[in-house]
This record gives sequence, C-alpha cells and structure tokens, in this order.
Amino acid sequence: QVRFVESGGGLVQPGGSLRLSCAASGFTFSIYTMGWYRQAPGKQRELVATITSGGSTNYADSGEGRFTISRDNAKNTVYLQINSLKIEDTAVYFCNLARPRVEAWGQGTQVTVFS
Repeated sequence: QVRFVESGGGLVQPGGSLRLSCAASGFTFSIYTMGWYRQAPGKQRELVATITSGGSTNYADSGEGRFTISRDNAKNTVYLQINSLKIEDTAVYFCNLARPRVEAWGQGTQVTVFS
C-alpha cells in the first residue's frame, strides 16, 4: 500500500535551516507529482510545495524564496529544504502525492521554530 515516512524535523531558532525527507513506497514514485504539506496548531493542513515527475516546482506564497523541494527517484524520496525559518513555520510537515491519498498520510515530522 502507499506509504510515506517523513523525517528531519526539529527545534530551530528563527533564521535557521532544516532539510526534511520523505521516503515513499507502494507506488511508482517517479511518475507522480509529489507535494509537501504542513499543519500548524489549530489550522488546516496546507500544501506548501510540489514537484512534478520532470522536476518542475511550485511553492505557496508562504514558502516562496525559502523552500526548495527536490526528489531522488532512485531512492523514492522527496526532500524539502527550508531556509530562513520563521516562527510561523512551526507545524507538522507531511508529504503525499500532490493529489493526496487520504488513507496514506504518515505521522509527519514536527518543525518547531522558537526564539
């Protein structure tokens, strides 16, 4: 079955950086557009970045210029590099297909930005 395992979150100060990873399995990873999502406390989950099978990327306004999504099809892994972290980036970060499989949401990885 489709499965995602996210990792790489942590506690960082504003201005810091993190690289999140997501290992995918159970489908032909290389042909799908992948997405990173986040859910802040008390808010709905939102899509923050996508990457197509060909490597084209798109970002939500909140991440433009600070987020970089990439993928390694040989490893069935998608990454999210977050630079210049802000307190408002605090959230649980998830990956899924850009058209998400509802049954496949993983545990996510917690990113906490504190001053």
